[in-house]
Amino acid sequence: MNIKNTLKADAKKHGKRPVQNRPEDERLSIGSSFAYGFQHVLTMYGGIVAVPLIVGQAAGLPPADIGVLIAAALFMGGLATILQTVGIPFFGSQLPLVQGVSFAGVATMVAIVTTGGGIQAVFGAVIVSAAIGLLIAPVFSKIVRFFPPVVTGTVITTIGLTLMPVAANWAMGGNRNAENYGSLENIGLAAVTLALVLLLSKLGNATISRLSILLAMVIGTLVAVVTGMANFSKVGEGPIAAFPAPFHLGAPTFEIAAIISMLIVVLVILTETMADILAVGEIVGTKVDSKRIAAGLRADMGSSLIAPIFGSFTQSAFAQNVGLVAVTKIRSRYVVAAGGVILVILGLLPVMGRVVAAVPTAVLGGAGIVLFGTVAASGIRTLAKVEYKNNMNLIIVAASIGFGMIPIAAPSFYDKFPDWFATIFHSGISSAAVMAILLNLLFNHLKAGNSENQSVFVAGTGRVVREEDLKCLADGDRFEGGKLIDCDGKEVPVQSSEKASDH
Repeated sequence: MNIKNTLKADAKKHGKRPVQNRPEDERLSIGSSFAYGFQHVLTMYGGIVAVPLIVGQAAGLPPADIGVLIAAALFMGGLATILQTVGIPFFGSQLPLVQGVSFAGVATMVAIVTTGGGIQAVFGAVIVSAAIGLLIAPVFSKIVRFFPPVVTGTVITTIGLTLMPVAANWAMGGNRNAENYGSLENIGLAAVTLALVLLLSKLGNATISRLSILLAMVIGTLVAVVTGMANFSKVGEGPIAAFPAPFHLGAPTFEIAAIISMLIVVLVILTETMADILAVGEIVGTKVDSKRIAAGLRADMGSSLIAPIFGSFTQSAFAQNVGLVAVTKIRSRYVVAAGGVILVILGLLPVMGRVVAAVPTAVLGGAGIVLFGTVAASGIRTLAKVEYKNNMNLIIVAASIGFGMIPIAAPSFYDKFPDWFATIFHSGISSAAVMAILLNLLFNHLKAGNSENQSVFVAGTGRVVREEDLKCLADGDRFEGGKLIDCDGKEVPVQSSEKASDH
């Protein structure tokens, strides 16, 4: 018996589960962890501060109180990220997922504060809806069997595609009301950042390549400073350190209408977070089962339940950081946990937050094009594993992606629909997920009534072999018993495309 089997037998004898070597459990040095973690912070910083900024302005709060909302968003995002990545019993997927204030609830929260409820009614609605979400999280996790590659690939692809308008908006300057929005200067700065990402990825060694996003952002910011497009003059204004005081903006109030509308948002968040968990699991190459999904959703809702105490809102996984994991191939959850620590520090040290906030939005846009495009590419790679012959999988993919693109192509498409419907389907990710799940059920689970004839939509999609794949074969090579045998009768090693590219 070898050592590995001996350890397994000993663990079984003492009632312990054998230790599994998971890619996400890799530990890097402290310096590397925080460097890569800082990349995650830069990637999601614009998104996490946008929500409190928008809601605070809609509520008519003074700048000081809006600053409290932003600090609370950073602080709670950090705590939620640590909970999600490190995990405690029943809470946390232990995957490299960054958590932060969800953008899905912006429209609903703005509606609550502008119809007389005030920011306190938002806090109350978040608390109650998150508590309900916490209770139903295990039910959501049970539908993982309805997420085969045809569904997950579709959702992952849609996540990347729906984030592209965010990258374009950042590249144009981020603020549509600014005079220089969409200027050649902003787009040029984004293009420089994008070129730096590509150049560093091509010319650098392994470490530089993996840090290409961070280095490109730093260099892009320096270019912005030289050209007068970055302003760090306000970094010194305001307190250096401050702790988010509980209920600083008042005690929560509970209104039925606000709670119901936020509960719909929570259902959307649960759907999106589950899609992100499956997506990052696919990218990392680790097993994601219903228990793990349930733990991840509990972390989502548990942190959302606590967030209003410190002046923050519903938490969810950030899809853009899933792209960063795919780009850097740094799959360690402890790297993202380090990013969570940085977020907590930013929440406690507003001065550091102001430094990060001074990074020009156009710089984030240049990096975002690669990040979000990588998410879409990961989804396409998953869809490549799907069997399309003699089934309706192709039309499932086509209809679901098309449905998910409607809110992106026409943002006002659902304006005349009931609020609850618009809240769910205004998100391209939720739209695609709902459609893919329902169509997969209709065609692949409820097979009664399915035509025996191949659909016109999948005609011509039979298996093919690329010409370049045949060039390495010699006359007499053959495939037997799952092994490739050359003309001399020797087995030819077969590697995955990922391992082959590593060499």
